[in-house]
Amino acid sequence: MLFAPLGAAKLATEGVLMFRKLIATDNDVATTVLRLVLGVIFFAHGAQKMLGWFGGYGFTGTMGFFTGVLHIPAVFAFLAIAAEFFGGLGLIFGLLARVASFGVFCNMIVAVAMVHSQFGFWMNWTGAQKGEGYEYHLLLMAASALLIIRGAGAASVDHLLSSPAKNTINARLQAA
Repeated sequence: MLFAPLGAAKLATEGVLMFRKLIATDNDVATTVLRLVLGVIFFAHGAQKMLGWFGGYGFTGTMGFFTGVLHIPAVFAFLAIAAEFFGGLGLIFGLLARVASFGVFCNMIVAVAMVHSQFGFWMNWTGAQKGEGYEYHLLLMAASALLIIRGAGAASVDHLLSSPAKNTINARLQAA
């Protein structure tokens, strides 16, 4: 019992360090541009599914299609909608960008595996195919992978929280 507080303090410190690694990013403008574009794309698609914006069917319609037509279990259908909508918002603001990018990445893997792989590699530019291929999805997965590796970049909440000035202030507060 005497060592329990020390163990709890160590776990808390490790948790803080892990969170800092999760949000750590640089001040790269190119990463920011990629994050913002990916965020807008996924927010728009997520808003179609969640809110019915931009010609979408809304939450109820999308859940019905995912569970009824595609036979996706309801929990996974909900996670797909949430990953697009909230992942898009997270990417736009640069808040937990690695987590948002991972959700987007997983979403695209499932989309390719369940729907788009049967139509081949190419998009349906000419309307000659019955559906869309997966080339676009590969681009989105590559962009997501880069953000998982690099973080949110400049002009992000993650960068604000992980900036050296913020860490210096926190270190001084902990020392005091």
